[in-house]
Amino acid sequence: MGDVARLAGVSAQTVSRVSNGFAGVTEDTRRQVLAAMRELGYRPNSAARALRRGEFRTLGVITFSLSTLGNIRTLDAIATSAAREGYAVTLLPVAVPTQDEVNGAFSRLGELAVDAVIVIMEVHLLDAATVSLPPGVQVVVADSDAGDRYTVVDTDQTGGARDAVRHLLELGHRTVWHLAGPEDSFAAQRRANAWRATLDEAGGGGSGSLEAPPLVRGDWSAESGYRAGLLIAEQPDCTAVFVANDQMALGLLRALNERGRRVPEDVSVVGFDDIPEAASFLPPLTTVHQDFAEVGRLCVEGVLSKMREGGEEREAGQEHGTTLVPTRLVLRRSTAPPPGAV
Repeated sequence: MGDVARLAGVSAQTVSRVSNGFAGVTEDTRRQVLAAMRELGYRPNSAARALRRGEFRTLGVITFSLSTLGNIRTLDAIATSAAREGYAVTLLPVAVPTQDEVNGAFSRLGELAVDAVIVIMEVHLLDAATVSLPPGVQVVVADSDAGDRYTVVDTDQTGGARDAVRHLLELGHRTVWHLAGPEDSFAAQRRANAWRATLDEAGGGGSGSLEAPPLVRGDWSAESGYRAGLLIAEQPDCTAVFVANDQMALGLLRALNERGRRVPEDVSVVGFDDIPEAASFLPPLTTVHQDFAEVGRLCVEGVLSKMREGGEEREAGQEHGTTLVPTRLVLRRSTAPPPGAV
């Protein structure tokens, strides 16, 4: 650091501020210091810096799957938000969603020297009713039902599904079919529950409830949406389908087309996620937009806040609980009034 300071004509303190990304250095001075670092081949010693400052500037992320779009986009948002705050991300995929695997993942992250952990827990554990996370670690959980025990950030799954079903009912459809995600998914469970509850509310409850068609399940993939769509296409009374994600909706659109069911003239379709390709579906897909960037930002903001507070309990109701990120319904051309509507 002294060599860099002499070459750049600045103090060692200025070199330290530049290497640590602190403010209070002019742009010209920063460029001068960086040029001296490059010329001398100087790299800050991150291990020594971690010992001195008591932090590693790294967040651990545990996830059970990298195959789903939601997890990938949430992870991308976490990494982007962490980098904006000057933190790196260490990713640790867990092969099997069990309590033992979760405990093992936390142990491995401890060995890798991370300051805090974000857990993307989108599925139920196989060997426990509820997850139990190690004490003494600053943790935020994304997409879970652990809000009464941990700090959780999630999309408003219920509100988004309710908006989708209400939109179809307001167009005049007598009922709405649902192509749900897998049973072990928290998000799929909330969307399916909201679908059924919205049909019940629309009928006034009790014996006046709208009849909910049989629930059809997929596995989030377009192929599973296609297979389910072949079954749905054979139902002559089906005029509207709420699909739990856009990829399954893509498969459903293909199946309906192959069976001669026009969208939206014969069957209206609403998806969930608003993936970038949704506007290019044929027809362009009406869907529920999830703000993955905001979910990632709030996860990082939450875990950094815990670190800065040293894990001390805040006022009741603020330390634990769930923060819901709002959704919005994006109207495109895959929905319309049912056939024969005036």
